[in-house]
Amino acid sequence: MAELDIVSLLLLAVGLSMDVFSVSAATGCGMGKIERGQMLRLAAAFGAFHVFMPLIGWFAGDRVAALITGYDHWLAFLLLAFVGGRMLIEGIRGDDAVDPSRILELRSLLLFSLAVSVDSIAVGLSFGLEGVPILFPSVLIGVTAFVFTYIGVAVGCKTGEWIGRWSQVAGGLVLLLIGLRVLLSHIMV
Repeated sequence: MAELDIVSLLLLAVGLSMDVFSVSAATGCGMGKIERGQMLRLAAAFGAFHVFMPLIGWFAGDRVAALITGYDHWLAFLLLAFVGGRMLIEGIRGDDAVDPSRILELRSLLLFSLAVSVDSIAVGLSFGLEGVPILFPSVLIGVTAFVFTYIGVAVGCKTGEWIGRWSQVAGGLVLLLIGLRVLLSHIMV
């Protein structure tokens, strides 16, 4: 049974959390002020999905993972484009900042968490195929995603305060660009 050293696992966890940080910062930027409890709820959701998605990949095997990975980039793109587009339109119209409670509603939160974590299925699949134990790496990935989400939202909120009403436009554009990058990185392969 193969095992990865802690440095490799940390690098993997940080790599998977980079998109989470970007999405969280863009979201925080568009939300304006957000309470600590709301930040923790978003971080907990993103972190939990980053724990469970590798487990799904590991247990599902290549059949189910191949089915999911054939569409994961489209799902991530559509969800990020929807949220980003909505933020962009509201920012251009001059609407108030995105209400954190809208993004933190159960359905929105689950879909948003899914969009930022679908790549983690491939990690679980590859670990399963290589015989790498999955529990510790999944927890490490989830904790790292939690931390990166919390920091990202905090940084985004501060940035949003500095740039004012245009923060929604900036946050929406960043989410759209991240979604487009996810889509193009899978299509161009």
